[in-house]
Amino acid sequence: MHLDMEYQQDTLVVRLGGDMDIGVADKLRITLDKALTEKKIKHLVLNLARVTFIDSSGLGVILGRYKRLHQAGGKIILVGAQPQVRRILELSGLLQIIEELPDENQAMTKIV
Repeated sequence: MHLDMEYQQDTLVVRLGGDMDIGVADKLRITLDKALTEKKIKHLVLNLARVTFIDSSGLGVILGRYKRLHQAGGKIILVGAQPQVRRILELSGLLQIIEELPDENQAMTKIV
């Protein structure tokens, strides 16, 4: 899995690539939680454009960060999911509680 993070004020933009599965879920969870805590991040934009596969472990990482940020009054926005990944997000019900937008620019506009 490829991971690139960028801080923009109180928002963390994370660009992911590869598989979001059980093999990387723990490392991803730890990395995101550390970044959210250290920089006092309120919002999270997850760019899934280069994610090729996601399983229940990857969904769990997203849901856990959603719960954490939502309780603190923040939000998480998903952007750029490929059709096969979007279908899994849709079937899991995550897209009913987490907003999805076409790109990072629209996500950042929505957060501000």
